[in-house]
Amino acid sequence: MLLLEVISGERLAKPERGKMRVHKISNVNKALDFIASKGVKLVSIGAEEIVDGNVKMTLGMIWTIILRFAIQDISVEETSAKEGLLLWCQRKTAPYKNVNIQNFHISWKDGLGFCALIHRHRPELIDYGKLRKDDPLTNLNTAFDVAEKYLDIPKMLDAEDIVGTARPDEKAIMTYVSSFYHAFSGAQKAETAANRICKVLAVNQENEQLMEDYEKLASDLLEWIRRTIPWLENRAPENTMQAMQQKLEDFRDYRRLHKPPKVQEKCQLEINFNTLQTKLRLSNRPAFMPSEGKMVSDINNAWGGLEQAEKGYEEWLLNEIRRLERLDHLAEKFRQKASIHESWTDGKEAMLQQKDYETATLSEIKALLKKHEAFESDLAAHQDRVEQIAAIAQELNELDYYDSPSVNARCQKICDQWDNLGALTQKRREALERTEKLLETIDQLYLEYAKRAAPFNNWMEGAMEDLQDTFIVHTIEEIQGLTTAHEQFKATLPDADKERQAILGIHNEVSKIVQTYHVNMAGTNPYTTITPQEINGKWEHVRQLVPRRDQALMEEHARQQQNERLRKQFGAQANVIGPWIQTKMEEIGRISIEMHGTLEDQLNHLRQYEKSIVNYKPKIDQLEGDHQQIQEALIFDNKHTNYTMEHIRVGWEQLLTTIARTINEVENQILTRDAKGISQEQMNEFRASFNHFDRKKTGMMDCEDFRACLISMGYNMGEAEFARIMSIVDPNRMGVVTFQAFIDFMSRETADTDTADQVMASFKILAGDKNYITVDELRRELPPDQAEYCIARMAPYNGRDAVPGALDYMSFSTALYGESDL
Repeated sequence: MLLLEVISGERLAKPERGKMRVHKISNVNKALDFIASKGVKLVSIGAEEIVDGNVKMTLGMIWTIILRFAIQDISVEETSAKEGLLLWCQRKTAPYKNVNIQNFHISWKDGLGFCALIHRHRPELIDYGKLRKDDPLTNLNTAFDVAEKYLDIPKMLDAEDIVGTARPDEKAIMTYVSSFYHAFSGAQKAETAANRICKVLAVNQENEQLMEDYEKLASDLLEWIRRTIPWLENRAPENTMQAMQQKLEDFRDYRRLHKPPKVQEKCQLEINFNTLQTKLRLSNRPAFMPSEGKMVSDINNAWGGLEQAEKGYEEWLLNEIRRLERLDHLAEKFRQKASIHESWTDGKEAMLQQKDYETATLSEIKALLKKHEAFESDLAAHQDRVEQIAAIAQELNELDYYDSPSVNARCQKICDQWDNLGALTQKRREALERTEKLLETIDQLYLEYAKRAAPFNNWMEGAMEDLQDTFIVHTIEEIQGLTTAHEQFKATLPDADKERQAILGIHNEVSKIVQTYHVNMAGTNPYTTITPQEINGKWEHVRQLVPRRDQALMEEHARQQQNERLRKQFGAQANVIGPWIQTKMEEIGRISIEMHGTLEDQLNHLRQYEKSIVNYKPKIDQLEGDHQQIQEALIFDNKHTNYTMEHIRVGWEQLLTTIARTINEVENQILTRDAKGISQEQMNEFRASFNHFDRKKTGMMDCEDFRACLISMGYNMGEAEFARIMSIVDPNRMGVVTFQAFIDFMSRETADTDTADQVMASFKILAGDKNYITVDELRRELPPDQAEYCIARMAPYNGRDAVPGALDYMSFSTALYGESDL
């Protein structure tokens, strides 16, 4: 009882003076009750065992007293007792070589730990440089003797016992080390001050590094956007399909390889900016203002310009490919029709300019006239082809075909020749009609043959032209239309064959008459140049072209079926992925405003969502592959879905950005809660108040809702005070208050933070109450890197009491919190 009164400084109950066992047990119980009243739990220690001299119980009780009154009150950075004492020893001995304090037994065997503690606080008592790790007895005895002589610490331990024991007694060493802690506790105040300064400087250094990282990342991203936009805005067309397809392939590489990393950089830039601003607010620093043109809004505007140019570039590429495809088809069609027409007109001008009717007989004149009539029929039949050639040339001009000059020259030549043929035809008819009055004989069979052979020959030429005509279709319906037309054409072949046989029958009748009546003929039909052999040859050619056309249509039909399968495959996936992205966006929005569990639970929930979203990426890649197949197949529309790949890409990028931003907001809320000491209940209360007054459920309160929220929480304020509060929570004057700004405001209202005055007071403690601090004092009390940080930024002290090397810590403390220039 006397021991407890001495070490606690309190009076105990009056002891029993009797010598009987019951009196002794009563006194011991009074001592045990006093120990229990100090919050110490006594396990298996009873008064009877103490009175009976149980050595184990007695030593246990003595250790409990030592632990409670000599060690338990030790506290270092919110730790206590054994952990706090160990942390104190580790920090004090950290600068000393060969000292590594990890426990209270073998770490002290070489004696250097005790010597380091004494030298750290009283360097004049021990020459630490002369101590050797391989001489533990000398080290231990030196420490024990110095502590007993100069520090009034009793010699509780025996050096030989410590060295000779494999594992020294932990409780004994802890008790002895606690004596050093109490002996040097006067230096604890300076250490706390130094720790406060270190903490403030570390925050400032970290923030400066974050600012430099943001500026570099923003500059790199803006420079990439600046280089990319002119490339996307280049609309210089190419003349060939191959060149345009190469441009399209380059654009796909940009979409697939170059842009995705930049999307990640942009997202990381926003996260870094928000984290930096949160840390600055939590440490009462001014908000970070990036360099001109490098704000997040500036980057978002530049990114919007990039995406706008990207969208226009893709549309332009597809339109150019369609245009070139159309131009190639039209140019080939023009060349084919022009070649057929030029082949037909070859020699016609010379024929029309002949003067053979001047020396012809009557029968020959009649023959020449009928032949001319047949030629006029043929000429009229070719009028449509000439008009088609001119129309195709006009369309090529309107579509800006690169070889338009040569097309126009050839078309003009055909038109001029056609006009000349018309004039020559009219002139020859007039000459024949003048001569006809003198001639009467005509061969009706030849005339009938010529009249029927010419249109039939023209029909066969048209059929051959149609059967060899190239076609371009984009849907199954179009190829089915061509197939139907082709089937209709084949249905006319039997009638055409009858007409062919009828025409050949006329020629056979002529041959029969010549043979029967021995008519002297030149052997050719004077009214036409079309021979039966030519008709049979062209007819055989038509028959050969029909199955080729069938095969071409079948192949195109198969290709269109494959294209339709690609459309359905893409549509099926897009109709699933599109709504999935929208659903995830809505679920993330609900998580960010609902209160289910702690912030850590919400963060874990969001990260699980983020993992599920990232795991969904292969389906996006699969859809990209299907989209690439569609583009390679030159498919330009899809009736099976309203979603385009651009919609999916934009939705996917927005989903990734939203989940990352939401996770960052929750992390900042956790950072705010932990830094400000806000409990989970307070955080839930803040969230409930915010959600209640967020009437539009947008995750933000307008000014009137925020005012109503403050009034409901007991704030009584006028317009000026409310305007001051709005300038804090809405520095950009957007007219809304986010949940993060609301939490920052409420945490400042309910929590304590470091201020410039507190930092200034800490420097004053390190300086020994002087108005200045020296370089040596900074290097002695602070870690090397932070001491040099202060020395490089502190201005010289110019007061009357200044000494050489004196530094002004007052202005430095003010500058740390943005109240002056650092």
